[in-house]
Amino acid sequence: MFQKKIIVITGASSGVGRELACLFASKGAQVVLLARNVEKLAELQRQINIEGGSADYYSLDITDINSIRLIFEKIVLRFQHIDILINCAGVGKFQFFSKMGSDVIDQMLAVNVHGLIHCTQAALPSMVQQKHGCIVNIASLAGIITTSKSVVYGATKHAVIGFSNGLRMETLKDGIRVIVVNPGPIRTPFLNIADPSGHYLKNAGRFMLDARTVAEKVISGIEKNKREINLPWYMGIGAKLYQLMPGVFEKIFGRIINMK
Repeated sequence: MFQKKIIVITGASSGVGRELACLFASKGAQVVLLARNVEKLAELQRQINIEGGSADYYSLDITDINSIRLIFEKIVLRFQHIDILINCAGVGKFQFFSKMGSDVIDQMLAVNVHGLIHCTQAALPSMVQQKHGCIVNIASLAGIITTSKSVVYGATKHAVIGFSNGLRMETLKDGIRVIVVNPGPIRTPFLNIADPSGHYLKNAGRFMLDARTVAEKVISGIEKNKREINLPWYMGIGAKLYQLMPGVFEKIFGRIINMK
């Protein structure tokens, strides 16, 4: 299914993005790696090439709109089209909203929302022209159930979910699929910035997902033409219950889900 497909991945230098790149490449895809860290991108490219895959990379600051446009123009010029875009880049900070600096708030909005939207807009013309494509937006269960210390982070992921749902309906006529992925906590370098104290990792460690597992579920979801992927399954059920009975859910599970 992915043989010779052009797959662009943001946030590809670590975590789920890195695992996705390796898995797609092992399935014969041409992966295009996007992130800020050139050294990590070059290392990942070498690893993929050694293992028999094919990878290219571009250094990208996802908060720079002009750079996004330029890089995607280069990608389309080189490969003629984009088959799949994985919007995996993300940043978070677990902190009480009342104590959060405006720079931290702005960064989360710039990366998680503005960057994702602009990357999607830059990739869309190629997909519309060829009348097929797939956009995968990595959101979070925090976008459905937002708890204390993740107020802004949850708000950005809620925006991603809303954006994905609307875009899916808007691009259906163009043969483009939109998948939104809502994982629970994942054991990745993301936590080094989000929770440098290690408090959340200590409390929620037993519930944390492995990045490779998440990547495998994402690829399976694309193959099965899923609309939404909630991980792990039991947290996904909790999210559905929350949507049906938010007040009751908060009363019963409030202390459990507020682990930050």
